[in-house]
Amino acid sequence: MKSIINHISTHYIHRIKHEIRIFTHGVEPPKVNFLVCGTQKAGTTTLDAYLRQHPGICMAKYKEVHYFDHDKFFLYQYPDYRLYHDFFEPKTSQQIWGETTPVYMYWYSAPRRIWEYNSEMKLIIILRNPIKRAYSHWNMQRERGYETLSFLDAIAEEETRRRESLPNQNRRFSYLDRGYYTDQIKRLRTYFPANQILLLKSETLKQDPKQILDQISIFLGIPINDNFSKLDLHSRNYESPLDQKTHKILLDLYQYEIKEIEKLTSWDCRDWLVQEA
Repeated sequence: MKSIINHISTHYIHRIKHEIRIFTHGVEPPKVNFLVCGTQKAGTTTLDAYLRQHPGICMAKYKEVHYFDHDKFFLYQYPDYRLYHDFFEPKTSQQIWGETTPVYMYWYSAPRRIWEYNSEMKLIIILRNPIKRAYSHWNMQRERGYETLSFLDAIAEEETRRRESLPNQNRRFSYLDRGYYTDQIKRLRTYFPANQILLLKSETLKQDPKQILDQISIFLGIPINDNFSKLDLHSRNYESPLDQKTHKILLDLYQYEIKEIEKLTSWDCRDWLVQEA
């Protein structure tokens, strides 16, 4: 009990000092300016590596800080954001700060926490064909030793697994649920206007990374970086490729969602509806 009281007391002392600094100097301390907040298995590792090459950007010490999706950082009314800022080591005061944690887009409580931290935060979301994303997610969990079920058995059990995780969300086995992008984007738009959210296609990052990086630079208001090395990270062949039967099942599940994404983004996603040879 004594340690808890001391922890709470220390927290509020830090908060009071923070408010005094703002009152005394009239300025807020630096904040994180942007997040790559989605989606998992869509090229966020590659995008994170590209952003680290930009001299005007300070990325977090490592990918996937997982600050806004962990309740332990938000136990009190006033979170100690210094814990978050410890992940950043800018080389100059002119650099903007950013980090990549793809689950933020999916996590119910993350958008409000992000908004309370910085209502001017800019959000970068890279989306992949949800059919391929779901299968890639399952392959990743198999490789890590978390998944023992076949893909079809896993998606059949997904709702049960998600209910068993309540009141928490299921991080590991949300293969289908994470692919319903429109609800996640609408949740973010509850807190952030459209001009603070940049939606990108995973396929474009792979085919034309400069186009994506230029879009991001313009979105963030920083100079375009022409001096970057082309990357191909996390590109791998699956042990068992997606077969026609499984693709048809996923297409039936996602066909309406893909049409909704087209409406939301004005993209042409017809290629998402076709299985590659």
